[in-house]
Amino acid sequence: MMKNPTVEALIAIIAALLVAAGVAWAGSQHGLSVGGVSLFALATVVAFAIQWLVFVPSYRAQTEQFYDITGSATYLTVVIGTLLLAGRFDARSLLLTLLVCLWAARLGTFLFRRIQKAGADTRFDDIKPSFVRFLMAWTLQGLWVSLTLSAALAAMTTASAPAFGVMGWVGLAVWLLGFGIEAVADAQKQAFRNDPANKGRFIHSGLWAWSRHPNYFGEITLWSGVALIALPALAGWQYVTLISPVFVYFLLSRVSGIPMLESRADARWGDEPAYQAYKARTPVLLPRPPRSHD
Repeated sequence: MMKNPTVEALIAIIAALLVAAGVAWAGSQHGLSVGGVSLFALATVVAFAIQWLVFVPSYRAQTEQFYDITGSATYLTVVIGTLLLAGRFDARSLLLTLLVCLWAARLGTFLFRRIQKAGADTRFDDIKPSFVRFLMAWTLQGLWVSLTLSAALAAMTTASAPAFGVMGWVGLAVWLLGFGIEAVADAQKQAFRNDPANKGRFIHSGLWAWSRHPNYFGEITLWSGVALIALPALAGWQYVTLISPVFVYFLLSRVSGIPMLESRADARWGDEPAYQAYKARTPVLLPRPPRSHD
C-alpha cells in the first residue's frame, strides 16, 4: 500500500491530541482549578495554542526559524503562568519553576543562535510546503511541551503540598547532573563546529568520546530529576504524569532524535574507517569511559 504523508501527518496530529488529552485528564485529578477549569488542563491547552498561533505566520513565510525558540518560550509561559495561577509558592513549586526556566532559557537561546547562524533547519525542508505536515511538527512540539512538563505541572497544581523531603534533593542532584552534561556537550560541539579545521569532520572528543549523543543523555537525565522532585506530591491518576522522562527517552531514542542523526551521520561518514571505529567503541546514548583505539 502506498503511503500518503499527508494522511499520516493528520493521524499523528489526532494521536498527539488524544494522548495530551488523556494525560491532561490524569494530571488534573486531585488538582486545583481556575474558574471551574482544571489548571493542569488549561496549561496543556495553552501549550498547544502557542504552537498553532506561531505556526500560521511561519507557514505563510515558509520558515522554521522560530520553531525552537517558540518551544522554549512555551515552557516559560506555561510553567510561570501555572505558578502564578496556582498561587502556591512552596519550595517544590518554586524549584520546579526555576529549573524549567533555566533549562528552557539556555536551550532555547542555544538553538535559536544555531539556526540563525545556519540559516535553515534541514529537518523541515520536505514538510514546510505542506500545511498538514508542517502543522504536525508544531502540534508534536505542543505534545513535547505538555508531556515533558506533565509531572512538574501535576506537582504544582495538586491540591496538597507535601514537604520537599529527601526525594526532592535527590531529584535536584539528578537534574543538576543532566543539565551539566547537556550544557557541556552542546558547548563542546559548538566549539568544534566553530573551528574551521573541523569542517566536514565529526566530533569524537570530550563528552562525545563517552557517548555519541551525550546531550540527549543529559536531556533525559534532567527530566528524570524533575519527575523525582514531583513524585512525593503525586497521588492516584497523577502518577501517569511520570511518563515525562519516559516520553523524552522514547522520542529522542526512537523517533526524532538519535535515529535521524545516526542516519545522517552514516550517510556522511559511514564509509570512513575512523567513523566506523568511533561507532564501534562509543555507545549510542549511555556514557561510558572511552575505550582505547584498536
